[in-house]
Amino acid sequence: LAVGLFLFLPTFIAGLIPGVDGHYTLRSLLEGALKIVIFLVYLGLIARMKDMRRLFSYHGAEHKTIFCYEKGLPLTVENVRPQSRFHPRCGTSFLLVVIVLGIFVGLFIQVDSTLLRFALRLLLPVIVCAAYELIRWAGRHDTNIVSRIVTWPGKQLQHLTTNEPDDGMIECAI
Repeated sequence: LAVGLFLFLPTFIAGLIPGVDGHYTLRSLLEGALKIVIFLVYLGLIARMKDMRRLFSYHGAEHKTIFCYEKGLPLTVENVRPQSRFHPRCGTSFLLVVIVLGIFVGLFIQVDSTLLRFALRLLLPVIVCAAYELIRWAGRHDTNIVSRIVTWPGKQLQHLTTNEPDDGMIECAI
């Protein structure tokens, strides 16, 4: 479902729009915009589900616990509670970086055939590796202005995917 929604559906929809053939940059940007819209709508919809809100509270507890650990503080509820739930190395941020890097890579795909564009999605592992290294670097350099620019969109997205946890959730995360 995820591969279909985020890789093939945007390429398929863009291929249906008249006038994009031969305009490689326009088509790649259109596919990228569709990917981002689908991703945001998907996250927005699941964030409204009761069970997912609870899961996202556990996600917030995980981030808070990681921050506490990285600061070298003892892992107690009292030390974890005041930490931020917005972490630069979040998986949600990682997915957003994958999508954005995919858009940039897509700008270099100079083919009209929708089928061939589908096949070129096999470059995904390379994009994922680059995104991983970028997120990893940004997490280690969080005082650097460039890393803050790189992580800002992902942290904003975490407003959807992390909620404030209760003490029981923090205990579980610890």
